[in-house]
Amino acid sequence: MSAIDDEYRNDGGDDSDLDMDMQPNAGGSRFSAAEKGKGRAGPKTKAGKSKEIYSWEESYTRSWDVVQEDEEGSLQQAVGDFLARSRRKRLQAPTETVRRTIIRHLILVIDLSASMTDRDLRPNRFDLSLEYSREFVTEWFDQNPLGQIGIVGMREGVAERICGLSGNPPDVLKTIADRRNLEPAGEPSLQNAIEMARGSMSHLPTHSSREVLVIFGSLTTCDPGNIHETLKSCVEDKIRVSVVALAAEMKICRDFCTETGGLFGVAMNEGHYRDMLFEHVPPPAVRKIEAVAKISNGNGAGPAPAAATGELMMMGFPTRLPETSAPSLCVCHGIMKSEGYICPRCLSKVCDIPTDCNVCGLVIVSAPHLARSYHHLFPVKPYQPV
Repeated sequence: MSAIDDEYRNDGGDDSDLDMDMQPNAGGSRFSAAEKGKGRAGPKTKAGKSKEIYSWEESYTRSWDVVQEDEEGSLQQAVGDFLARSRRKRLQAPTETVRRTIIRHLILVIDLSASMTDRDLRPNRFDLSLEYSREFVTEWFDQNPLGQIGIVGMREGVAERICGLSGNPPDVLKTIADRRNLEPAGEPSLQNAIEMARGSMSHLPTHSSREVLVIFGSLTTCDPGNIHETLKSCVEDKIRVSVVALAAEMKICRDFCTETGGLFGVAMNEGHYRDMLFEHVPPPAVRKIEAVAKISNGNGAGPAPAAATGELMMMGFPTRLPETSAPSLCVCHGIMKSEGYICPRCLSKVCDIPTDCNVCGLVIVSAPHLARSYHHLFPVKPYQPV
C-alpha cells in the first residue's frame, strides 16, 4: 500500500500522527495532513488540539447550552442569575437629577441598501431592522409622549422621506409596516440622509432636541459632495447624530458621533443590536455650552463653561370634542371629522395630540402626557433589598 493510502485509516485509530509528514512518494514530493486541505479534522487529539467544524455549523446556535442545570436538575439557579443580572443593570442607571430635554425630535435613518440583505443577523439585517424599528418607535413614544419621530431611508444613492415628523405612533408605524415598499437596493448615501434630516429639523425651536439615529449596515457611502461640510453644519445646528453599525466601524460615522455628542456602536449579535437601539429611548442629557474664547493668560487656564440657563415655553391644554359633535374641518389634514381637539388660543381643530397647532404654533399637550415626561427628570432611587 502506498504512503498516501495510509492517511485514510479507521476513525477509531490514533489521530496524533496525522500532523506528521508523510513519506516521499514516487514523485519525490512530501505532503502533510494540513497541506492536504481536509474539509474537517478528526476528533480532539491527545495533545489537546481543538476540534474543527464546518462553516455552516458555526452559525448554528445551541441555545440550550446557555441555561445550565444545577446538581438537582433544576433551572431555578439559572433563572435567578438572569434576574440578578437585569437587577444589576437597573442599579447602574444614573439616579442623580440631570437636566434633560422632554420635547424631543428624532429622525430615524434606516439603511435600505443591498448590504441589508446579508444574513449575519437572523433572518437578515433588513427584516430584523424593521422589527426592531417598530419596537423602538412604540417604546420611544411610550417614554417620550411629547416627542416626534420622522423616518428617512437610504438606497440607490439617494435619501427618501418615508415619514415626516409626527407625534402619532400609529402613523409612524404604518409607514414601516409594509416591507414591500422598503425593499433594499443599491448603495446608501449618508450625506444625503443627514442633509434631509437636518432640513426637516431646521424650523424647530431651541428648547427642543434635534437628534438623528442612523442604522447603518454598509461599509461604503455614495455621497454627492464633501460629507465633512455636512458634519460642520450638524455641529453648528446642534444636531446630535448617533450611529448603530451592523457591519463594522467607519471613521466618518465615528466622527459624526464624536463631534455632535452622539453614541456609536457596532452590533455583535441580535441581542446586542436591540440593546444599543433601545439605549436611545431615554432623553439625552443637555450638554454644557462652553464659551468660545482665546486663552488670554499664560497659565494654561481656559474659560469656564457657561452655566445652562432655563427656558420657559408656552403650552396649551385643548378641549376634546366627543363623537356626537358636529363634523368640522381639521387644520392638520383638511378632512371633516367629529372627534378632535380645540386649540385654546386660536380655536382651531386638530386630530391628535401632542402636536403643534398649524395656525398659531402653540404646543398642544394633555396633562397626562406632561406628567409622563417628567419621570426622566426625577428618576426613582434604587430600592434596598430586604
